[in-house]
Amino acid sequence: MFSYISKRLLYFIPTFFIISFAAFGLSKMAPGDPVRLALGASDTGAGQSTEMMANEQAYYDMAEKLGMNLPTFYFSFTSAAVPDTLYRIVKSAERDNLARLIDQYGNWPQIEKYYHSLKAIEVGLFSITGDSSNFAQKNKVRQNYGALLATYEHDRIEFAIGQMVEAVQIPTMAPIKAQVLQVEQSYKDVVAMATPSKNLIPSFQWFGFNNQYNFWMFGNAPLFSNPEEHPNKGYGFLRGDFGISYKDKRPVTSKIGEAIGWTLMLNMIALTLSYLISIPLGVQTAVHKDSRFDKVSTIIMFALFSLPSFWIATMLINYFTTSQYGMNLFPTFGVSSPSINENSSFFAFLLDRIHHLILPIFCMTYGSFAYLSRQMRGGVLSVLRMDYVRTALAKGLPHEKVIWKHVFRNSLIPIITLFAYLFPAAISGALIIEIIFQIPGMGKLSYEAIIGRDYPIVFTVLMFSAILTMVGNLAADMMYALVDPRISFSKK
Repeated sequence: MFSYISKRLLYFIPTFFIISFAAFGLSKMAPGDPVRLALGASDTGAGQSTEMMANEQAYYDMAEKLGMNLPTFYFSFTSAAVPDTLYRIVKSAERDNLARLIDQYGNWPQIEKYYHSLKAIEVGLFSITGDSSNFAQKNKVRQNYGALLATYEHDRIEFAIGQMVEAVQIPTMAPIKAQVLQVEQSYKDVVAMATPSKNLIPSFQWFGFNNQYNFWMFGNAPLFSNPEEHPNKGYGFLRGDFGISYKDKRPVTSKIGEAIGWTLMLNMIALTLSYLISIPLGVQTAVHKDSRFDKVSTIIMFALFSLPSFWIATMLINYFTTSQYGMNLFPTFGVSSPSINENSSFFAFLLDRIHHLILPIFCMTYGSFAYLSRQMRGGVLSVLRMDYVRTALAKGLPHEKVIWKHVFRNSLIPIITLFAYLFPAAISGALIIEIIFQIPGMGKLSYEAIIGRDYPIVFTVLMFSAILTMVGNLAADMMYALVDPRISFSKK
């Protein structure tokens, strides 16, 4: 048994990193610019020049803090046309557009020159005063400059450049005329010197350990170093530092720590009640198969199972939390009353919590009665048909002793298997119930993070759910051996 557990724990290591690769890859494919999301603003290109420069600097500072100025992974397989420095273009929209130009033309030296000449216009625009004589021309240059950073289609690029050349013909636009003409010439060189065949030549690029995945997983400080020696270093997932929330700039660790307590409490109570009720019910319906009790309980359990939890929660709120439609017996939302504070007694605090959580726990519990009880009923029925049960009964052993000592233990395998899948769900939260009853748990936190594109929280929850799935499967295997001595993981 110890050898088996040790092997399973060793398997966790490659499995964990495969899961982390998948989660990290999904984070890279998620829509939106993570730096803009972290800053909580979008770059509209409007405002005074000093404000625009400050926003630009804030963008690059945040990108460095998030590690977005690093290569994505340890290595990459690309074509010979793609440079090993493309990751240095921090803005994802600009980098993606350059990648499309590379796919189209294949000559990075000319594309890079075109890009830098284009960026020089942004600096030149700051030196032009925005009086009424050139406001329209300056605005035309700015709009077409933004279009060029986002387009790779030849006709659109030529049109935008033509608009810019036309706008800088008046004397007041002379400070950036040379830059605009340079952009025009640079793009002509891109088209004239195209080498698309380079895209057919494979290339391997090694970036080393200073990359975004390494930053996200391990941080950029030595793994076993003293945190006080590296106060400005990112510590990574394995260090328990999951980044900052894009929404309110709080550490993800803090937000998950606050939410996980409510989810654990609700799910542990719901799971305990489900098993305490479903297991005896399943045993009794199996022992009294085809009796009136079996038929009635089966109908009731499947009726409860067919009712969606969100509908039941809505009905309970309408008829048991307000006097308008029914009885005002329970609070509508939340987990505590405004009257409860640090001066309240423990019993007042406990009763208030119970009062608030009765309805959510009921909604999380009733649906599992039918499924768990039917699984238990099927397991007991299969064991009751075995020869050793009939032999025990023929020897005169008490019926209750045979059921609960022999039959019950050997019929727990399906229930244990279900527990392995319910275990990670206890952490991820009951999404719908937590939202309806406004419980600040993991389900509500995950939903708000997905809606708000708060990706550090989303992918941290994903990683924890995957880890707990592995732990749940290992726990289920260990319980198999405990309830059934015939199950052994050692080689004979």
